[in-house]
Amino acid sequence: MPKRVLFYDQIARNKRNSIFLLISIFLVFLLFGYIISLVLGPDYFFIIMIASIFISLLYIWIGYYYSDKIAITSAHAKLADKTKYRTLYNAVESMSLASGLPMPKVYIMENSQINAFATGRDPKNAVVCVTTGALEKLEKPELEGVIAHEMGHIANFDIRFMTLVTILVGMIAIISEIFLRSLWFNKSGDGDRDGRVQIIFILLGILFAVLAPLVVQLVQLAISRKREYTADATAVKFTRRPTGLISALKKIKSDSSMKPHQITKAIAPLFISDPFKKNLDNLMSTHPPLEKRISVLERM
Repeated sequence: MPKRVLFYDQIARNKRNSIFLLISIFLVFLLFGYIISLVLGPDYFFIIMIASIFISLLYIWIGYYYSDKIAITSAHAKLADKTKYRTLYNAVESMSLASGLPMPKVYIMENSQINAFATGRDPKNAVVCVTTGALEKLEKPELEGVIAHEMGHIANFDIRFMTLVTILVGMIAIISEIFLRSLWFNKSGDGDRDGRVQIIFILLGILFAVLAPLVVQLVQLAISRKREYTADATAVKFTRRPTGLISALKKIKSDSSMKPHQITKAIAPLFISDPFKKNLDNLMSTHPPLEKRISVLERM
């Protein structure tokens, strides 16, 4: 008989794993900075770091404070009419009460897929968006399970957490680009250094500059998958039963509707399920396989 999974344990374990992965990105960042200082010297190191931090923070600040507007615009979503979409509003209000969170803004997206996403920098500025396909194909408990999952992302401050991850990932990518370009303008090998050692450091720096962005992107995707498991467990906490979300995920799995052209890849990780139907068990996936998520929920 499969071991029973408690949703509190699942939430705590996934949060610990996410923090561990975040620390690993930070360690890569520090190691990369150390290699740069060995190759180019401390002066270039500080110039590169300051430039990358400034560019990253400016980019992320815009994305962070306008994340809801950017996502809604990208998804071509519209504010849901309370009269026309009373069932949706009732589900959101119910989960808002169950979670103790403020009522988020509710949007509707014209798409035959069963899908939904949440965004916003904090619970007071949160948005929940549901596709018309979800409203047409899901029963009330299933819709509540999907809404609870999205409220779980809001409650766990996933947007804020992933923004921090994105800052670190973006900084490493920018540092790598600046470092590789600066090698063309920096004269390697001064009189006080062993030329061969300097060449080794330069080659090591180039290798790290090429691989570091890829490595941290893989870690970022791993964190994204962990946050999906956490949101599933949080949904069980809010609804007090996993059956609604399990049934919804099974319907998503068997749903043959395909309209990914309406969705940009930039916001695809926000959805409860990969809108491009690439729920594969690999390192480049933004979501864990639906089969695994269902299996975990069935043991709660």
